[in-house]
Amino acid sequence: MGTRYEESTSVTIKSIIINIILTVIKLLAGFFGSSNAMLADGMHSASDIVTSVGVLIGNYISKKPQDSEHNYGHEKAETLVAFILSLILLFVGAEIGFNSFKLLFNLDKVKVPTMLPLIVGVISILFKEYQYHITIKVANKINSPSLKADAWHHRSDSLSTIGALIGIIGSMIGFKVLDPLAGVVVSLFVIKVGIEILISSSNELMDYSIEKEEKDKLNTIAMNTKGVFNVKSFKSRRHGAMAYIDLTICVDGKITVFDGHEIAHNVEENIIKSSDNIKAVIVHVEPKKNLCKKCNHKTKI
Repeated sequence: MGTRYEESTSVTIKSIIINIILTVIKLLAGFFGSSNAMLADGMHSASDIVTSVGVLIGNYISKKPQDSEHNYGHEKAETLVAFILSLILLFVGAEIGFNSFKLLFNLDKVKVPTMLPLIVGVISILFKEYQYHITIKVANKINSPSLKADAWHHRSDSLSTIGALIGIIGSMIGFKVLDPLAGVVVSLFVIKVGIEILISSSNELMDYSIEKEEKDKLNTIAMNTKGVFNVKSFKSRRHGAMAYIDLTICVDGKITVFDGHEIAHNVEENIIKSSDNIKAVIVHVEPKKNLCKKCNHKTKI
């Protein structure tokens, strides 16, 4: 089993190869098959190549160790790539929607396509769904925001092709309006996915906290550590696929500095062992107060 970056790079390179092939055959099918919808879909596939290359760049930067200028490492490069990918998705969605909307009022420009783009479209959907599933599987496994964004770009391309097929079939049976109408609907979905990824990546760039369920689990681990009477404060911030934890614990004020340090070290070790996505834990130690109910509800263990 390779590292998280090796897994991400492997699935991304596979996607780039597939996207290059799909882009070429879609553009050729659109041109020789007289299908504007397939030509637009081919350009959408071309944008997938750009985003996948972006993921590779993010992987290369993220795996670099910390240095004097980046003391916390380079993991946020993945989040930055996801942010850029979301903007590309928004642009692609808007472009598809705008062009499709214009065709609604110019149905005379909608050509009747041949069977070629229809066949290519079906093949494309099968490959894009395959790409989505292998990419999202790795993305969830290694918790990569940029790879998740790339996976959804594959899914949006698949849906875009479905819209193109509806338009192609509609044109072939005499309902030309279905071509641009399907394009508008697909563009709205692409824009929706782009907005969701934009919000998520923006939150992470602004040190968004970990999920409440994860926070409660880690808080319980700290509380169950021998010598801890209370967790006074718990703060977290995302750093790409990883997270940093800062917490303050209350211990017996009569113990030595060495014992207090050992308790803090045990808390740090227990939290890091509980998750593959915790990069570092900073534990501040304070003496418990006799009048504090939270500190005194737990007997010393």
